[in-house]
Order: sequence, then structure tokens, then C-alpha cells
Amino acid sequence: MVRISPGRYRTITAIALGLLVAIVVTGAAVRLTGSGLGCDDWPNCNDERLVDVSSTHAAIEQVNRLFTGAVAVAVIAAVLGSLWRTPRRRDLTMLSLGLVAGVVAQVVLGGITVLVDLHPLAVQGHMLLSQILVAVAVVLLHRAGQPDGPRVPVTSPETRRLAWALTFLTGVAIVAGTVVTGAGPHAGDEEVQRFDVDIAGAARVHGATVLAAIVLAVLLAMVLTRHRQDRGVMQGVVSSWIFIALLQAAIGYVQYFNDVPELLVGLHVAGATALWAMTVWLLLSTTAVVEPAAVRDRPPSGVPVPSQG
Repeated sequence: MVRISPGRYRTITAIALGLLVAIVVTGAAVRLTGSGLGCDDWPNCNDERLVDVSSTHAAIEQVNRLFTGAVAVAVIAAVLGSLWRTPRRRDLTMLSLGLVAGVVAQVVLGGITVLVDLHPLAVQGHMLLSQILVAVAVVLLHRAGQPDGPRVPVTSPETRRLAWALTFLTGVAIVAGTVVTGAGPHAGDEEVQRFDVDIAGAARVHGATVLAAIVLAVLLAMVLTRHRQDRGVMQGVVSSWIFIALLQAAIGYVQYFNDVPELLVGLHVAGATALWAMTVWLLLSTTAVVEPAAVRDRPPSGVPVPSQG
């Protein structure tokens, strides 16, 4: 029977996460090139062909659909790997099954999105479901690198509260960003419906939420200076979060004041996904599996235990 080491399984989960992040970017490329209806049917590309690359738009949409197949293979590998992993762990199996369920839901929602002519609510749901899948993949990767057992806090209550608040604000910022996208010019096709909201107002709400999250992250970094243990656990991930968020904010403002060019919008989508993945990792860093004292203090195998008599 196949056996997979914990290290090999973690590599599988890292590949799955990488592909889930990448498909968010390829999905954005479909929208930004106006190829959202390059295939006007589903699962066939159109009413004549299952696969059609006769036009640029159709080819781009087909590549994105085929890329979904690579993601499906990766998440199935994560499930099989969790069953073949030695030792097997129920939490890893359940998380990997969650990825499979999410990818199936994405395929169905992708079909609905085409059938409703890229309605902005469907496109928004497609993006947000992708971010949920990225979050689950981050949790899977993080847990695959830790031993089995109950998780306990390894940071102060103040740090954990700020981490939760930062996660919430970042999530709100991403949702607000999808509203801006749904009202903006890059709809995936020139004729599709858009959100009936003031794009400038939506962009201001999105920008204010991002800035509030950055301020909160800076506050978290300042709190870490007062807690040595917290600083040792979280300084690196908080610093990385702030760097990515500042870069994201800069790209966002540059794209807004330059009529949202496609390349910058694509970079902004990639940055948002990376920031969300980092946010989930940051939150996970506030807890860890701590081995029981009886296990932690057990002498290595083959070392005699001193007699107590």
C-alpha cells in the first residue's frame, strides 16, 4: 500500500495552494481581456464545439477552464495524500475534502456565471469562493506542518484579538474590492450588466477599509514589542503582511488614478489573494499544537530511564 511521509504530504498541500492562488489570477485575466463570454456555453465552449480556440477570447477562456482541471487534480491528490499519509490524520482529510467540495462548487458557479451572462453577483461570488478556497488551503498547509493534537494559544489575548480584528477588516476590504470591480469597466465583456453603484464612492469605501487594516497591523506590530514571546512567534508574518498591504495600497491608488489599466488590475487581484493568504497564516500563528509534558519530556528511543529506587 502507498505510504506518504508528512513532509511529502506538505509539499502536495503547497502545490494545491499555489494552483488555487494561480487560478484566481487566470480568472482575472479572462475578465480583464474581455473573454468572459469567449465561450458562451457550459460545459461546452459553444453549441457546436466542446473545445474552441478559433478566437483569442475563446482560447483564453478555454485555457482558464483547462487550468481548473489542474486544480481539480491537485485537490484530489491532497485527499488521496491525506489517506496515504503516515500517520493518517482526520483533520487533514476533512480539510482536503473541503477543497474538493469547494472546487466542485466553483465549477458549478462558473457554469452559472456564463449562463447568466456574467451577472456581477455571480462574478463576485466566484471571486469570494476562490478566496474561501485559498483560506482552506492555507489552513491545510499550516496544519500539515504541525503535529496532531489540540491547538492552544501561544500569544497574548491582546495579540489574538488584534489578529482576529485584522482578519475581519481584511475580509471586508476584499468584499468591498469585489463591489468596485462589479461596478467598474472590466466586466469580462462589453455588454454585461454592472452593479448600479457609484464607483468612486465604492472605491473610497474600499480604500478606507484597506487603510484601516494597515493601521491595525501597525498597532499589532507595536503590541508585539511589549510581548517577547508574541514577537518571536509573529514578527515575521506581521512584517510580511504590512509589506504586501502597503504594496497593494500603492497599486490600488495608481490604477485608480490611471483609468484602471488591465495589467495593474491583474497585479491588484494577485496582491489581494496573496494578502488574504498571509492574513489567514497570521491568524493561525496565534495558536499551535503543544505536546503534552509526558510526551515532551520522554527520553529518546534507546536511552535508558534512570532508576527512581
